[in-house]
Amino acid sequence: MVLLETFVDPQRFHGTVYKAANWLYVGNTKGFRRTRHGYTATAQSPKMVFIKPLQADVRTLLCQAMLQPPYHTGGSKMMLNAQQMQSLPSFFAEISDPRRVQGRRHRLAVVLAIVAGASLCGMRGYSAIADWAKSLGKNARQRFGCRFDKGHYIVPSESIIRNVLIRVDPVQLDRALQRWNETYAQEDESLAIDGKTMCNAIDDQGHQTHILSVVGHQSKTCYTQKKSVPCP
Repeated sequence: MVLLETFVDPQRFHGTVYKAANWLYVGNTKGFRRTRHGYTATAQSPKMVFIKPLQADVRTLLCQAMLQPPYHTGGSKMMLNAQQMQSLPSFFAEISDPRRVQGRRHRLAVVLAIVAGASLCGMRGYSAIADWAKSLGKNARQRFGCRFDKGHYIVPSESIIRNVLIRVDPVQLDRALQRWNETYAQEDESLAIDGKTMCNAIDDQGHQTHILSVVGHQSKTCYTQKKSVPCP
């Protein structure tokens, strides 16, 4: 641990105790509040932000492109804005749908857009992606182009997500992701390469599928992914 952070409601307190304890006031939040359906549409109550460095070189440490091993936690992720959510489905529109026409409840482009969005936000595995999809608010679901039924936007279930990812053409998927990255990616000083084994993703020969990803340290963007099955 190198830094502590806390929030103070300026309508009730002034942060006097934190200032006396040498905490640093760094500004206010934008005031958006988390709700059951995501976040409030308008700012309501900005909070004062105080930080307490626990090491003298905390600024230098946290600004490094590559953190030292003791501080490696979690995986790379990013936050999607409204424009990025709306644009994602269009990049997958030309991918061939491997599913039968009968029984399709969600457009392929929408399913792949949600999977890509969840992965960019740090979700790993079918269950995590499905839970992320369920947590999307009404506005986010609408931006992704989810199916509207009986007054609600419906997101694909875990079984649908799994079925699509196992059967979709990995080459077409990778090309679509690269086009999205070319549009939104930033320049990175360094890249991280990480491999994941996909649970329950088995090919016709019974081999488990592996995904290799390249992620930028500064932008937190996944530049490309390769799907492969190792030779026995």
